[in-house]
Amino acid sequence: MAIIHLGRTKRIAGPMALILGAALSLAWAQENPPAPVPQTDTTAIDADGTAHVTRVIPVPGTISPEAQKAISWRPPAHWPPTLAEQRAATDAFRKSRSEEARKLYPVNIEEKILGGVRTDVITPPSIPLEKRDRVLINVHGGGFVTDSGSLVEGIPIANLTQTTVVSVYYRLAPEHPFPAAVDDTVAVYKELLKTHEPGNMGLFGTSAGAILTAEVAVKLRQLSLPLPAALGVLSGAGDLSQSGDSEAFYTIWGLGGELKPPSKGPLVDPYVGTSDPQDPVLSPLYADLKGFPPTLFVTSTRDLLLSGTTILHRAFLHAGVDAQLVVFEALPHAFWYDYHLPETKEALGLMAKFFNEQLSGRTGR
Repeated sequence: MAIIHLGRTKRIAGPMALILGAALSLAWAQENPPAPVPQTDTTAIDADGTAHVTRVIPVPGTISPEAQKAISWRPPAHWPPTLAEQRAATDAFRKSRSEEARKLYPVNIEEKILGGVRTDVITPPSIPLEKRDRVLINVHGGGFVTDSGSLVEGIPIANLTQTTVVSVYYRLAPEHPFPAAVDDTVAVYKELLKTHEPGNMGLFGTSAGAILTAEVAVKLRQLSLPLPAALGVLSGAGDLSQSGDSEAFYTIWGLGGELKPPSKGPLVDPYVGTSDPQDPVLSPLYADLKGFPPTLFVTSTRDLLLSGTTILHRAFLHAGVDAQLVVFEALPHAFWYDYHLPETKEALGLMAKFFNEQLSGRTGR
């Protein structure tokens, strides 16, 4: 059972500051939290619509026993104080989780420079003849300031799709704010276009990588380059000029951890930097999305980017895009980083099935 108290406080960082520790929820989670104190559900609404809410939320029986245990973990109360410490913790998690991934989903990995950018080329043990011309590009999560997901995201998908995955190590903020990550990913994409038909290419990412996936697609359109056959926006957002409603409810751990509800003021974010937050590349919600490739959106009901994911999904639908949305029950942000949940196996299976269906010789756009 979880007890949640909601109000409004001043926000000193944008959505990326909340996203950067998605992986750390798994590394730092602690079991056996203290028993909750019984509370009475209350609601008070200010004149401006701000809600002050107390809720007692039981652990739902609608999810697997493993997931019930996972959402009962007690996350850390505070972030590491410095970015260097955050990066060190995230790097340690990424290394250990990547090793676990290779045991569960065997692959081969080779580091390559593509378009001047460092990448890891992940290949399954065997690739069927009809899939040898295919490639999926993965852009990792980590709030644009850390790397929580390279290999962690790409290894399972390479194995399950029997398709080569190229994981991009794009430059990170704050040293390299927007559009550095977009430029690096575009450079890799352009290099792969020399050897692959766009109809045999896909692009996907989680969290910051999900945001970057949509950003890169908009940039490819601006550059008059053919779009890939499919996109995977796996817990992302399309508007970096303002926060979604779910960010007032959830942290990266769902109902646990330190909550910094969004204010109505402008966001301050190291990735956005001095750019216009409504730039159509930075915030694809403001871009022309007509003609975009089929896109899979995945989120969950305790995901802080639930709002961001669903708002962008609706924008794709309004533009006439073949856009699928899958929302999992009760789980937090990027839960598919935890390979041992039945829901993770289901999510990864859905992602693999989507790319297997879409990368089937489609012509480039």
